Amino acid sequence: MKCPKCQFDNPNVTNFCGKCGVPLTADARMADSLTKTLVTPPPAISKDAIIAGKYKIIEELGRGGMGIVYKAEDIRLKRTVALKFLPPELTHIPEVKDRFMREAQAAAALDHPNICTVYEFDQAGENAFISMAFIEGQSLRKRIDSGPLKLEEALKIAMQIAEGLQEAHRNGIVHRDLKSANVMVTARGQAKVMDFGLAKTMGATLVTREGTTMGTVTYMSPEQARGEKVDHRTDIWSFGVVLYEMLSGELPFKGEHEQAIIHSILKESPRSIKDLKADVPASIEQVVFRALEKNPDKRYQRIGDLLDDLRSLAAGIVPDEIQVRLRRAKLTKRKRAILYAGAAGSAVIAIIAALSLLSGRAAAIDSIAVLPLENRTGDAKQDYYVDGVTEELIGHLAQISGLRRVISRTTVMRYKDTHKSLPEIARELNVDALVEGTVHRVGENVRLQLQVFDALPEERNLLAETYERAGTDVLMMYGEIARAIAGRLHVKLTAEEETRFVKARQVDPEAYAACLQGMSHWYKLTPADLDAAQGYFESALEEDPNYALAHTGMGLVLFGRAQMGLIPPGKAREDARPFLSRALELDDSLPEAQFAMAGVKTWLEWDFEGGEAAFLRTIELKPSYAMARVYYSNLLCILKRYDEAAAQGKRALELDPLNSLVMGIYANSMIFMGRYDDAVVQGRKALRTSPNDPIAHTILWETLHLKRQYNEALGEAKAFYAALELTPVVEAMSRGYESGGYRGAMRAAAETLAAIFQQGAYFAPFMIAYPYAAAGETEKALEWLAKGIEVRDQNMPYILPDHSILQEALSGDPRFQALMRRVKPESAGKK
Repeated sequence: MKCPKCQFDNPNVTNFCGKCGVPLTADARMADSLTKTLVTPPPAISKDAIIAGKYKIIEELGRGGMGIVYKAEDIRLKRTVALKFLPPELTHIPEVKDRFMREAQAAAALDHPNICTVYEFDQAGENAFISMAFIEGQSLRKRIDSGPLKLEEALKIAMQIAEGLQEAHRNGIVHRDLKSANVMVTARGQAKVMDFGLAKTMGATLVTREGTTMGTVTYMSPEQARGEKVDHRTDIWSFGVVLYEMLSGELPFKGEHEQAIIHSILKESPRSIKDLKADVPASIEQVVFRALEKNPDKRYQRIGDLLDDLRSLAAGIVPDEIQVRLRRAKLTKRKRAILYAGAAGSAVIAIIAALSLLSGRAAAIDSIAVLPLENRTGDAKQDYYVDGVTEELIGHLAQISGLRRVISRTTVMRYKDTHKSLPEIARELNVDALVEGTVHRVGENVRLQLQVFDALPEERNLLAETYERAGTDVLMMYGEIARAIAGRLHVKLTAEEETRFVKARQVDPEAYAACLQGMSHWYKLTPADLDAAQGYFESALEEDPNYALAHTGMGLVLFGRAQMGLIPPGKAREDARPFLSRALELDDSLPEAQFAMAGVKTWLEWDFEGGEAAFLRTIELKPSYAMARVYYSNLLCILKRYDEAAAQGKRALELDPLNSLVMGIYANSMIFMGRYDDAVVQGRKALRTSPNDPIAHTILWETLHLKRQYNEALGEAKAFYAALELTPVVEAMSRGYESGGYRGAMRAAAETLAAIFQQGAYFAPFMIAYPYAAAGETEKALEWLAKGIEVRDQNMPYILPDHSILQEALSGDPRFQALMRRVKPESAGKK
């Protein structure tokens, strides 16, 4: 199709010229003409005029293409409001007016601190208007007019906008006209999303004129600009534009006229934010550009996912998915020439090794961290495999009893693509030695090129070596590497450790890769991650039915689902036992299998003595196993051996200081010890690391309840149930709070969970008893705890420690004491 203006040849499928942006089709001209018709506001209203018999006009606040806004007084309710009068062009069309009415009613149902409250949709003569809360402050657009926002301020405002959108999307409302002018910022820095006048209820039929495209052009998503059907992802695009604007002070898509802007949105890529403001981190730029993906399927699929990334970045943590999108680049001060295989390389390696031995210190180094290895496979999809190799090296080193401290994977992955020097990292992790290197795939072989540094007080090379094995022999290679590193650190292996590393079995490469994926999902403990983990472990067993780690993984998935109250404990116990028994039959020295068996014995079988023995065996096999130590700390609390529990939890944090699950479970132990303030600190640290961690949310719920901070406790309780994807419970709590405050919300949560249980879908009775106890419903709480005894609920051991919501509500009741004796006879657990 030839452009009538510049004669450029365009594809027939396009609506706008690819060179000059002139509209080529009737639909494009219609979309362009509409934006011009929406600039005729209704006539001005004089000061002190009375509208609809109850609103007294105070002053005009502003006007634009979507109408005039006035400050007014609601003379009946004695409150200040904002009245937005809509353009006649919209309200004179019956179907459009009807749509505005329906959507204003839907928006009025939204109740969130980051959404401007809509009171009503009404009419004064020929003029339709929306009544909403009046907000003192300035628009974000005006704030940006003064220049780009500081990073901290931009993130703070962005997170609030995202939280408001998340609430709207959760209630089925899409804004469709999000822009900086539609966000108000108060003097205290609170952001409120305004003007859901263009909002569309998800799933509802769009009532509008054929060919009409509504919204502000510069913030339109590509699908919105094309006049296509839109969903909540159009708001994610517009939010990306606002983010870009806050950080850079400029809009990402520009043009001299609307057709040119639309052409830019459809065809052009925005300029790098770092070119406009150099101090914006690349990780944050990646969030913006993912939100601005032209294909909706490549964008963030939920505003909650984008919010999680913003929260992590604000806490100084770069999520794994963002790290994958960043180019791997390290500063030259960190970069070391990796030595390649071959005669010349071998000679250099020998020289470096000899010099290292001559200059090495005599004393053993007993603390080490393996930094994330670099993917040199040539395939970005192999990142998970390379990360798994990092974890395997950590796991093998963690089995060496002579190494006092081996930092766990979750923590070291925070240093992926870091610009920090080795001494800086060593000081932050409190270790002496660091390992770094690369992973290559050479045909069916795996090649690791590694260097080990004594990092303090400054870098000194201890080892530079290349290892290469067939994919089936990777476990033997890791054992060889662990022995070599121990030797260079002057750490002596025990006879059992020597034997274990030498006797490593072969593995099926596909099964091994699947298990690496499965374990990374298991630790997150969300329903979706547990499902994903099971899929990977099942794939591993299909490849190799005799793979001990795959059997272990299946047992861990069942234990995890039981722990989160998602399946009946009897089923978990019955199904998990065969997997774990088989795993130990295949390899009784596998620490993960011993750890899983410890969990089953403790929480599914209430065999505390057997559980403790399995935990101690796990720690014997893998002294630096943070997860085993922190779960063991919970068992020690159940046995009321609080000093030992504190020591194990503290040790776990030393080994994995940035792992949200370790922080959350240790915080649980702190509650049992009565250390509420410490529990709050750990719970909040966990959420800074992983904002949707259900364990951290439930810990904070319980702790804040015990500290009598009920409003904050309610927010954490809602977040906990939301993380478990129990939206009906969250909604019930909001209704319960309106009628009965905090206790009403807790009662509503418990009743909703009880109904789920009674309708045949399992939910742990213990977790139903908890909100009943929090609501003060002691009879109901005791009734559900008795049911927990009946089904042998895996969480029932947690009624034993001295401090909890249950102990607060029920400790003086003889029936509760009797239930405690049924979980743990007086003779059990004594040492």
